[in-house]
Amino acid sequence: MGNADSHTRPFISPVAGIEPAWIDYNGHLNMAYYLVLFDRGYEAAAKMLGMGADYARTRRMTTYTGDARIAYLNEVHQDADLVTSYQILDHDEKRIHAFQQLRHAGNGKVAATCESLTLHIDMEGPKVCAFPPDIMERVEALAACHAGLPRPAGVGKPIGLRRRPGRAP
Repeated sequence: MGNADSHTRPFISPVAGIEPAWIDYNGHLNMAYYLVLFDRGYEAAAKMLGMGADYARTRRMTTYTGDARIAYLNEVHQDADLVTSYQILDHDEKRIHAFQQLRHAGNGKVAATCESLTLHIDMEGPKVCAFPPDIMERVEALAACHAGLPRPAGVGKPIGLRRRPGRAP
């Protein structure tokens, strides 16, 4: 399913470049565009799972992001070529808990990670609904491929300030 070796690694998106307008006054990729890149990487995985734009148009079902947390780890500059990985951590009949990594295509260095909860949506509501059997079969197959992968570092990591013992907030 998807990548020829999706059973040994997360799904990998096609290579994406950086648009000039995405670079901020510091000369780096603006934080908002990391999410754009994660979304594009997810769209490639969703299409492979049968839930791309055609799915929304013809079956009137889609997915929404219910929650997402991005960790910015390394700078991205204008000339970067990036790939996004997508790994299913857990799922049920209506939701997918996933982890993505945005990596430099050349050296594999991780630029950012995104942990997300995706909701399956009936567009007539819109309301959260169960995956149809054919889509659930694909989600379960990819989840089974990813079941043997290590749990990525940072999954479920809380946001907050680390304080040394004895230091007041």
